[in-house]
Amino acid sequence: MADNAEYEYDLLVIGAGSGGVRAARMAAASGARVAIAEDRYLGGTCVNVGCVPKKLYSYAAHFHDSFDDAAGFGWQLPGPAVFEWSVLRDNKTSEIKRLNGIYQRMLEGAGVVLLHARATVTGAHTVSLASEEGVTQVTAQKILLATGGWPWVPDFPGSEYTVTSNQIFDLDAFPERFLVLGGGYIAVEFASIFNGLGSETHLIYRGELFLKGFDEEVRAFTRDEMSKKGVNLHFNTNIERIEPNGSAFNVYLTNGDVQEVDAVLAATGRNANTQGLGLEALGIHLDSSGKIPVNARYETAVPSILALGDLTQGPELTPVALAEAMQLVDIHFNETLPKPLDYATIPTAVFCHPNIGTVGLSEEAARENIGKISVYSADFKAMKHTLSGSQERTLMKLIVDDATDVVVGAHMVGEEAGELIQGIAIAVRAGLTKEDFDRTIGIHPTGAEEFVTMRTATRN
Repeated sequence: MADNAEYEYDLLVIGAGSGGVRAARMAAASGARVAIAEDRYLGGTCVNVGCVPKKLYSYAAHFHDSFDDAAGFGWQLPGPAVFEWSVLRDNKTSEIKRLNGIYQRMLEGAGVVLLHARATVTGAHTVSLASEEGVTQVTAQKILLATGGWPWVPDFPGSEYTVTSNQIFDLDAFPERFLVLGGGYIAVEFASIFNGLGSETHLIYRGELFLKGFDEEVRAFTRDEMSKKGVNLHFNTNIERIEPNGSAFNVYLTNGDVQEVDAVLAATGRNANTQGLGLEALGIHLDSSGKIPVNARYETAVPSILALGDLTQGPELTPVALAEAMQLVDIHFNETLPKPLDYATIPTAVFCHPNIGTVGLSEEAARENIGKISVYSADFKAMKHTLSGSQERTLMKLIVDDATDVVVGAHMVGEEAGELIQGIAIAVRAGLTKEDFDRTIGIHPTGAEEFVTMRTATRN
């Protein structure tokens, strides 16, 4: 690219999370002079307080079921299994430190300058950096905002006694009684995790059913399976107030109930992390949902200032931020015009117990947007549980456009659903038909083969 001697850097990235690090590395690989500013931790939410530690804790929680399941296969444990919270917590911390080091080495290896400072955008090409050494100014031809999201907690009496997903991994003591407020990904995942680890767990949600926006059958099936595993679900209610009770808390609900618990997780959503960036002064205003509007080139109202990931509209998922970073670098530094991202067929997983995996349209969205569809579904006990004694069931379903026979949606609730749905997502993204699924030979005996053996529509 052309040498822009007028500026110290060709690209200055604010935020060393997944999207920011990928954009910095790829831009540097194209020959750009790149710096990245971060005042907290390398790797962002995903590595430090998001998907990585959450999945590690989910693995830990699954052992509870595995120990129970083993008896039906002839395994006798010498005594009751004992869970040590401090071991999990501290081993997690060590792993995160290892990953932080990997991110630093990746950036340094790519030639990216790492600035340990709090960044504020002060102009179209200028950034103020505040650190222990003081405040300095740097200039860049382009500035990329990649600061991700931050937990939001509603205001009610005693809300200060809640913890967010930023703190939940590092509690000093394991909460024997645990309450989650919320109904999204984070809420159902942590309700399952702490239930699996041995907490008496309650989930409080103001609506009729959690996981709004997911397929209705998937939502109801997940509700029933989580209930069977012992999670206490309280719908159509909310927290009125929280009062301390010694080392515990009394949580007063709007339905009149009072729950005494040891910890309350507020999993009530995340907002774009824009505080202190200086956007308003530059004429960059947030939209009605609190996001930064960008065009197809990831440009904000100030064209030299770019934004991606959780700061902008679109799925708040790590792989989406990574893909957007690659697109952005191609557009601005490789001078190519990549194909637009297909946001309609982005697969996702919810690591509740059992897991959810989904891609494409829900049954409800398909009926609204397509019209005539066929639904193929299977609800069964996995072969593993014929001996384990577990009552856990698995749900799989395909949504098919009657006019074209194309599979427009695939959904699963069951063990390793996220792993399985990744392969199905390729088929849905490629526009394969139900006939293509039918002509594919299944792998026997697996649960996955159900996706290619469902021959009769359960409903139209």
